[in-house]
Amino acid sequence: MAQQTLQRPATEPGPLPGQRRNTSYWGMKAFAVGGPLPFLLILLVVGFSIVNPVFLSPQNLNSVATMGVFLLLTALAQMLILISGGFDLSVGSNIALTSVCSAMVMNSVYGGVEEYAGLAIVWGLVIAVVIGLIVGLVNGIGVAILRVNAFIVTLATMSVFSGVTMVVSGGREISGLPKLFTHEIGSGRLGPIPVALLLAIPVVAVLFVVLRWTRYGKSIYAIGGNEIAATVAGIRVKTNLLVAYVIGGVLTSFAGWLLTARVSSGQPQLGGEYMMMSITAAIIGGASLRGGRGGVGGTILGVLFIVGLTNGMNLIRLDSNQQAIALGIALVLSILISRARERTRRAVAVLELTK
Repeated sequence: MAQQTLQRPATEPGPLPGQRRNTSYWGMKAFAVGGPLPFLLILLVVGFSIVNPVFLSPQNLNSVATMGVFLLLTALAQMLILISGGFDLSVGSNIALTSVCSAMVMNSVYGGVEEYAGLAIVWGLVIAVVIGLIVGLVNGIGVAILRVNAFIVTLATMSVFSGVTMVVSGGREISGLPKLFTHEIGSGRLGPIPVALLLAIPVVAVLFVVLRWTRYGKSIYAIGGNEIAATVAGIRVKTNLLVAYVIGGVLTSFAGWLLTARVSSGQPQLGGEYMMMSITAAIIGGASLRGGRGGVGGTILGVLFIVGLTNGMNLIRLDSNQQAIALGIALVLSILISRARERTRRAVAVLELTK
């Protein structure tokens, strides 16, 4: 009798070591370049729209776009300074000081006479820019010229400018602003697009071009990446750092001016939450606390995430204390993600060298 031979069933060959390595490499590179933010944005939109369908309504999306403008400008200012290797704790006091001073000037020029409304708005914007320049120069001189730690400098100026705001305003709101300012700029729309967003788009575009294609943009990345190497390469570190803080101050004051139009008065307590929110949005958008990393596109996504999270929490009626807890957790997670991306970038660089 012929013997029957038993055969083992054929098995599918497993992935080769090189294939596993390629899969791991591309996954790591995708995380290093894009991070988890696109996935988190999708998860946020899907989650809040399921809990409350109003989240995706045109009216709510318009509200999100309007409120996002102010945070976007502040977060871009924060992102620029983070790229340089520092950060700015004084953005909230800058917004409040800008709001009060620009409102006082507009109220004085306007005087209830509609013929002077346009002139009052122009002078209000001029004062806002001047305040931004002053705040930026003070911070920049402290960090770049006097070589004091950015945390100490901006913590001190946050206290100083908050005090100046209360002294100038007497702790009172400044009302009596032109309707052209509060209705058309603060709440107006051109079609479906908020006027405040239209005013901010050119500023965002200019900053994008500066960072991506100008010598100054390359210099500020180099300074944040390695200040000593930048100095050896002939980059004017002090000047470029000073300019970064000045640009950041002006961007923040412009946000304060627009926010004043939105709330229809100069408020000495305005902008207090923007310090933490701007840092969180910039970091979760790809900026690094170590400097040398960040970009306009990632910051825009970070702002969308923070504004969407805040708006969604309002829709499900979480109180301010619960929202503060959520934003604090988001800040901690964004820092942890930033560190993980830094490690992943180094690992990807090693893999590319060994190919």
